[in-house]
Amino acid sequence: MSLRTLHVDPERGFSGGETQVMALVRHLDTAGHAVAVAALADGGLARRLEGSSIPVLPIRVRFGHDPRGGLALRAAIRAFRPDVVHHHTSRALSLAPYVPRAVVQVVTRRMDYAPRGAAAYVRALYGGMDAIIAISQAARAALVARGIDGERIVVVPSGVAVESFAALDRTAARAALGIDGGRAVVAIVASLHLRKGHAVLLEALAEVVRDVPSLLCVAAGTGPEGDALRDQASRLGVAGAVRWLGQVADVRPLLAAADVVVMPSLAEGLGVAAIEAMAAGRALVASNVGGLPELLADGEQGLLVPPGDPRALGAALARVLGDGALRTRLGDAGRRRAQDFSTAAMARGTEAVYERALAARRTRAAARP
Repeated sequence: MSLRTLHVDPERGFSGGETQVMALVRHLDTAGHAVAVAALADGGLARRLEGSSIPVLPIRVRFGHDPRGGLALRAAIRAFRPDVVHHHTSRALSLAPYVPRAVVQVVTRRMDYAPRGAAAYVRALYGGMDAIIAISQAARAALVARGIDGERIVVVPSGVAVESFAALDRTAARAALGIDGGRAVVAIVASLHLRKGHAVLLEALAEVVRDVPSLLCVAAGTGPEGDALRDQASRLGVAGAVRWLGQVADVRPLLAAADVVVMPSLAEGLGVAAIEAMAAGRALVASNVGGLPELLADGEQGLLVPPGDPRALGAALARVLGDGALRTRLGDAGRRRAQDFSTAAMARGTEAVYERALAARRTRAAARP
């Protein structure tokens, strides 16, 4: 069945959620469905879709329930005539009341913390959806904690193009990044937000660098905490051991250059960056929080540490950096585990949600007198 789906993501930046939107719409487009994206005209998602066959319908949402944003979404719906409107962020979901009742609505929840707002408000927004997707059991539990019926929530994990991480050249990647072949390299790929745990990582690095003087941490990502983190690195005396790369279009060379990938998150819906690291066969050290323990078992595909604990994080990093056999074992197991989180699997799961939601609508319509 060919579908017409409109994907709403009005965020300015481009992070893990937007990578999932882009992967999904490209899959749907290739599969022969009609796809459009309602997004900020000069935002990260729109820029990356330039030149593709997928139209971007401009929408600007200044704040939740922005009337101008709602009217822009309604205009996009009139122009594209979708069967399904898929909301991909909380800001997108706030515009759900502007969607005509005849259109099926789906929302994806990517966070492992409860939606903000009064309980009645949250239940009303999510209750108006024909289908709710959570990217992990942790994200599902956060919704249930706010009174959302768990029976209505389908878990469809995030996915990455795992095959594209299969053959990475460490030597070439290090040369391209200007990293000496003998350095111990820790990589982090995450937006510079408090919940990503960079501040905890910097404290851990201050301990690790004493035992591993060749240590270099390469950090890809941008965000509001950038200046504060650079100041913290200077105060801790690790500024020379951290290289801030900013936004990186292709993380594969960074992962290829790394010995260990770290995710010190304080909250994490699932962790696209963790799946990418595993697909690249890199040893992973991550916080035991949110959806991350659903990806890896401690000591099998990586090491899990308590969130917000720099001492435990530093000890885990030092352990993996000092044991080549452990890095290889964790990396190999992670690569095998990553096969369960492919883009194709994520897209197929999402398509199935659309089809069930549309079928349920048809069934209800047929039952009306």
